[in-house]
Amino acid sequence: MLDLKFVRDNPQAVAKAAADRGMEVPLEELLELDRRRRELLVEVEEKRARHKRGNKEIGARVRAGEDAGALREEMGALSEEIKSLEEEVDALEEKMRGILEWIPNLPHDSVPVGPDESFNREVRRWGEPRQFPFQPLPHWELGEQLDILDFQRGVKIAESRFTLLKGKGALLERALINFMLDLHTREHGYTEVFPPILVNEESMFATGQLPKLEAEMYRCRDDVLYLIPTAEVPVTNIHRGETIPESDLPLYYCAYTPCFRREAGSYGRDVRGLIRQHQFNKVELVKLTHPDASYDELEKLTNNAEEVLKRLGLPYRVVVLSTGDLSFAAAKCYDLEIWLPSYGEYKEISSCSNFTDFQARRADIRFKPAAGGKSRLVHTLNGSGVAIGRTVAAILENYQREDGSVEVPEALRPYMNGLEAIAIG
Repeated sequence: MLDLKFVRDNPQAVAKAAADRGMEVPLEELLELDRRRRELLVEVEEKRARHKRGNKEIGARVRAGEDAGALREEMGALSEEIKSLEEEVDALEEKMRGILEWIPNLPHDSVPVGPDESFNREVRRWGEPRQFPFQPLPHWELGEQLDILDFQRGVKIAESRFTLLKGKGALLERALINFMLDLHTREHGYTEVFPPILVNEESMFATGQLPKLEAEMYRCRDDVLYLIPTAEVPVTNIHRGETIPESDLPLYYCAYTPCFRREAGSYGRDVRGLIRQHQFNKVELVKLTHPDASYDELEKLTNNAEEVLKRLGLPYRVVVLSTGDLSFAAAKCYDLEIWLPSYGEYKEISSCSNFTDFQARRADIRFKPAAGGKSRLVHTLNGSGVAIGRTVAAILENYQREDGSVEVPEALRPYMNGLEAIAIG
């Protein structure tokens, strides 16, 4: 959420930022509500001061043996006026908050301006897409032939876009989780946590999923709890409502969790296979940093996620998202896109974002400056390190052999009991 004072002082910048994202926000209404609220606050303070003086005078009259009845009546009426004005202020603040909740974060100056993903800008590439001497198969066909992915039984157990992993497929999924957690905790300095996968409304609001993305979430029927769409939600909320010593920053967390998204709408070929599932696994990276360091930390976080793909030998590219493709809460985001032969193109496997103080203001996460003074909001960042299901798909497609088997990347073999290949039978 943006700071109200910033919006008040910079309405044109806020309007432009929203327009660059393809959004309209009722800034004039917000500023008029704010103007009226500030007028009322002045009036309330004047009446409170008058009420205080009146009460002192009542006491003086009583001590002097004088009649204070009329003044008591006047102060009683004034008290009711103050109460009415305070209720009006509360109502105005509620309306203002309702508008502020729908104003997106301001994109960083380095973010390309454009209405959609076609304006995203490629930053770099790593690895070369493999040239196959045979016709490669898509991962969903390979997975079924190898008897490691069962899409039909996944649908039977749940519904479409749920998949049953079997045997070496389940082992591959688990190996990737352990490989990524070990890499990030042992070499990149992250502290592993295993958070709840059901969260309350306050947690969803803090990271920006509510109210904007409510239609994408799975909500419990009898409890006001949501299945998490990403570990970003519970992990960022670890420090909700807390003030952290500056000396503790930055804080690095990583977490494996299952994730759940309704994925409303049609996504063409993405509904095939593992690319867009309702339930999927991720290893998530979350940072709480000093505001002065957050963009340097974004580069480091992106590099941490890239290292996963490098060690697995999977070709990828990094793109910086345009204003129209940027998430509601992010100020800047890099997407890591993996090469998938079945698509003949790169597909997103990780988004690494700097939310500046947008989430921290909602969550009230602050730090106490070492030099003293008022507490300040931290900056929050997160990124997938990386999405497991899409990595499984990428390994199956990029490491497939002509005989239908799939080579196991060398970095994963210690996590798969030394297995060098997944073969039929």
